[in-house]
Amino acid sequence: MPLRLVARFDLRRDVLPALLAAAGARGGGADNLENNYDSLRVLNVERNENVIYTYKDKGNTFFGVYDCQTRQNELLYSFETNLQVVSCSVNRERTLLAVSLVQSTEEGRRNELQPGSKCLTLLVEIHPINNVKVLKAVDSYIWVQFLYPCIDSHTLSEHRLLLISEEKYIEQFHIQVIQEDGNKVVIRNPGHLPRDRVAEDFVWAQWDMLGQRLYYIDLKKSRSILKCIQFSVPENFTLMFEAPLDISLNDSGLKLVNFGYDYLQDQEKLSTHATLCVFTSKTGVLCACYSPKFEPRKQITYSVFYFHKGYRKTYTPALGSVGSHVTEGVTFLNLDYYVAVCLPGHFFHLLNIQHPDLICHSLFLTGKNALIDLLPPSPLQSLPGSLVLDGSSGMLSRALLDQPHLLQLLWESPLDCDKMALLHCALAWGRHSPLLETQVIQWISENISACRSFDLIQEILIASSYWSVQPERSNADELLPHSSVLSWNTDIPGLTFVTEEIALPLMKVRSLTDDWEKLNYKLDCVKYAKRPLYYNNSVIKREWSNLLREENTGKRRSTAYVRNILDSATKVISNLEARNSERRLAPLFQEEDRQQRLLMGLMVSELRDHLLSHLQGVEKKEIEQMVLDYISKLLDLICRILEASWRNHELHSWALHFDRRGSAAEFAVFHLMTRILEATNSLFLPLPPGFHTLHMALGVQCLPLHNLLHYIDDGVLLLTETAVTRLMKDLDNTERNERLKFSIVARLPPLLGQKMSRLWDHPVSSSIISRNHVKRLLQDHKKQPRESVIDKTSFRVEFLPLNYFIDILTDIESSNPALYACEGHDNVDAKFVEEAALKHTTMLLGL
Repeated sequence: MPLRLVARFDLRRDVLPALLAAAGARGGGADNLENNYDSLRVLNVERNENVIYTYKDKGNTFFGVYDCQTRQNELLYSFETNLQVVSCSVNRERTLLAVSLVQSTEEGRRNELQPGSKCLTLLVEIHPINNVKVLKAVDSYIWVQFLYPCIDSHTLSEHRLLLISEEKYIEQFHIQVIQEDGNKVVIRNPGHLPRDRVAEDFVWAQWDMLGQRLYYIDLKKSRSILKCIQFSVPENFTLMFEAPLDISLNDSGLKLVNFGYDYLQDQEKLSTHATLCVFTSKTGVLCACYSPKFEPRKQITYSVFYFHKGYRKTYTPALGSVGSHVTEGVTFLNLDYYVAVCLPGHFFHLLNIQHPDLICHSLFLTGKNALIDLLPPSPLQSLPGSLVLDGSSGMLSRALLDQPHLLQLLWESPLDCDKMALLHCALAWGRHSPLLETQVIQWISENISACRSFDLIQEILIASSYWSVQPERSNADELLPHSSVLSWNTDIPGLTFVTEEIALPLMKVRSLTDDWEKLNYKLDCVKYAKRPLYYNNSVIKREWSNLLREENTGKRRSTAYVRNILDSATKVISNLEARNSERRLAPLFQEEDRQQRLLMGLMVSELRDHLLSHLQGVEKKEIEQMVLDYISKLLDLICRILEASWRNHELHSWALHFDRRGSAAEFAVFHLMTRILEATNSLFLPLPPGFHTLHMALGVQCLPLHNLLHYIDDGVLLLTETAVTRLMKDLDNTERNERLKFSIVARLPPLLGQKMSRLWDHPVSSSIISRNHVKRLLQDHKKQPRESVIDKTSFRVEFLPLNYFIDILTDIESSNPALYACEGHDNVDAKFVEEAALKHTTMLLGL
């Protein structure tokens, strides 16, 4: 299974040894405590990941806390009686402890605090141990939870405590504290603590310790309404949104999620109840995962309400053979950008909640690939921050995707849908792990044809570049494409699903910040955007073509405009070099490559304008850096794919040359570069400067002449000035090389063709130069009557048409020598044209 639980806290490992050591130091009790290990239990996990636990020793009930940062235990409080604990919470400063206890009838009669009550809710001053105040003394269960402010820089004078009642109401207590005698913290006016009614008549509630949010459902006219309350400082509490949920929840019982581990509920009955969990992420994702009441021998289904997308998907997995026996319901685990859906012994579904549109971006595994039996058999609580609490064993773990297993599945899976999902998962989880991305790039460079349904090179270029801009920083995830695949019509083996539109959450607050603002932006995109807002670089195709045409014809527009475009490209390359200072094996970035720099600069300009028009409130400087990072990542990925193949074929000492035949290794690299070119051309993405020159050099070495010319005519190989210059200089004038050179020169744009002809000392090049010179002389010449009579004796050659033509050229040249001088060749004149014509005629006649 690609899921791995890494223990952050283990009662048996982190608490029990310390308790045994302390008991031994006191001179006894260690054996008794070890024999009564079952009394050691986890009660709650606070926002700072501190774990509260309880244990009993010699008839006393103790409360302690384990700090996961310092790995230290601290005794908070103890009662000199044997009590059954329902819930417990401690404030951030560890000065106040809230405890909910259940006492037997006999204990209730003896209890001095509140005789005759079934459940006591106590507030204890523990710094130092001082007063105990009874907050509630009722016959129904109470759960407690201190609020933790998101700002941890100062000591609070007021603490807030939530009380959740089995009678379906939630109260918030305001507890003022003062310091006395130095560090002694006591409650101010403990006889009168202000309280607020936060919610009532609800049937389900979930606590988000990280975001300090309360999700709950109340039933209005038999309709489930999901609501969210945000607790913050200095505000009291705020209702953020309401959203209808089309699920079956009865109001006969109360279900609480993540209010500590509940030992009072029968775990066997718990597994048969309907399961509902709400998950969020920093990018504004909001989804609710729901599994109906479990019934043996019936089909398993589960639904995910993607509120940020405006639809729900109901999944129905195939459980294998007809005799498959299911004994419990599914488990939902939060993995930040993913949600894992597990059914022990049957399947593992890794849902991409960030981008759930296409089923191929989520991973569905069954059989031996799932290996779900590795998960603990007891019910698990999924906490924010990818934390998982197994209360029965006393372990708090962080759920991680097993990177080696992910890669192994990517290498071995025969299905394109699995490869797509695994690739995205590896890139999302590996963006902070360069080694993982490097391994994926290495595999792609060796397996570019491994998938038929999509292009692996395109997918890694788009997906990895998307994650490079850290979409949680802004709303860029709605503006940048995350995949090259726009649709997926292939079924996922063993899984069917139905998609239905749902009502969007109704936001109750106008001024939003952080991930609430991101959620609101996503909802606006669903409501108002007629099509996805993803950037498409093909919008610059026409402008780029115009610039190239101007470059080839010598007709250029504003110098400042072109200079700004080239300056933007320079910033991209500088940003790329700053990110990767290692020497590259492949000879790239060794020429100006004006063509690619123009494309690069245009992309900078267009992408910046796209983000500026949609990202309100984001500084221009931040957007500009985001653009540079995005395009730099694209170029870096192309370089790394090529470098991986270069290294794999041991071309370390390779130098750019044209005068020998290519090896099998060079042909393999040439094939990879061709595939890279195909991938980038269809997406209209820039290439690293020098890519086309290197591609052309390998093509000359590896391809027969007719294939080479076919690649050139089809636009696969581009004739860059650097490549043609090296070709003219490196190749001698053998028959094959002459044909190659002539074929190359004949395919060049006029200006470049003239320049390259001067590098080739050959009658063919002289003929080309002469033709261009004549064309230039005659294109603006107005024909006028001529009165002169040709004196045949004045010419060395008796060929009247040529003599007459040279006479005309001489007259034109003499009329304005400066205007008609051949650029770069002072010795090109009518005389040069005459000699070239005679040589060419001699060659044609075979004389």
